[in-house]
Amino acid sequence: MPYPMLDRFKLKMESLARRPRNKQSIETDHVPLAAQPKNLSGAAREAIQEAAARIRAARNAGKPVILATGAHTIKNGLGPVLIHLMATGSVTHLATNGAGIIHDWEFAFQGRSGEDVEANTAKGLFGNWEETGFFINLALILGAYEGKGYGESIGAMIQSEGLTIPSPEELLAAVRSVDREPERAAAAADVLWAIGRKSFGLKAGRLSIPHPYKQYSVQAAAVRLGVPSTGHPMIGHDIIYNHPLNHCAAVGRCAERDFLAYAHNISQLDGGVYLSVGSAVMSPMIFEKSLSMGQNLALQRGEHIDRHYILVVDLAPSRWDWRSGEPPADNPDYYLRYCKTFSRMGGTMKYVTADNRDFLLELAHQLT
Repeated sequence: MPYPMLDRFKLKMESLARRPRNKQSIETDHVPLAAQPKNLSGAAREAIQEAAARIRAARNAGKPVILATGAHTIKNGLGPVLIHLMATGSVTHLATNGAGIIHDWEFAFQGRSGEDVEANTAKGLFGNWEETGFFINLALILGAYEGKGYGESIGAMIQSEGLTIPSPEELLAAVRSVDREPERAAAAADVLWAIGRKSFGLKAGRLSIPHPYKQYSVQAAAVRLGVPSTGHPMIGHDIIYNHPLNHCAAVGRCAERDFLAYAHNISQLDGGVYLSVGSAVMSPMIFEKSLSMGQNLALQRGEHIDRHYILVVDLAPSRWDWRSGEPPADNPDYYLRYCKTFSRMGGTMKYVTADNRDFLLELAHQLT
């Protein structure tokens, strides 16, 4: 017998406008490019100067500079700085997790993000927000049908301030083409499922979704600038999974495309730069698999990826010289497990203790 599952259609969703408290307002809390770092050590400044030199050399050689961040980089209002780094060509690929994309979307849509998790969970409110769940899930369902990745699906919705829903006739024709295009047929069936639920009220045509604060959106800027911005979610980790419109088949299609786009750029990393900022789980996990695949392809060509530079940035203090190998198990830095992952990946790795706002601001200033 199949085990029982929770019925999300029974959940009561609330409007974002009724969320009791949002901790961040993008208009007042964003980090302008002209701001100055507040608390950088001398060692951190030296590491940033070296990273800037490595980035310039990589870009002059046509090599990628990949920036992977956790959600707090977006939540802390660093959108303008990240957009500047992409616009100037200093960063050629941006990767973040599902929560980072959610914060980016909420900022663009309503100018505020960051709910009180503890208080709202006790009230049965945490994550149960109609607009966040509805629009992000719908963008992913439609994006999967259109062949877009996770980040691009959300960025395109923000940039164009809307979504286009295909007609049932178009979708049925796509489903019938299963022998020729099985992936597109399956994605079309997912859209038909969403349209078929009357409670969602979806109709063919243009659905206007104003985003009055889209100038702060990293995902929208990536679409506008043609820079890959990939989303790397984990099922059940983000609040969009609360909403009944969530369809994990579509999430998987978009996330798979983004992972392979990310892996492609990692495979080109020899001579390039990888910046991992405030991501102790997502960044090292996707990096090690992607580098392994890249090495596999390089070895088949008689090559090896060795000349990449990795800079890991987080708030946790570190006194270990990672160039000397892994610290012993009783070393106080041993809890920095993701540094251990990166230290095994070849190339040159350094670790910097810094707030992501200070680090990215100073890096942008050095590169400018």
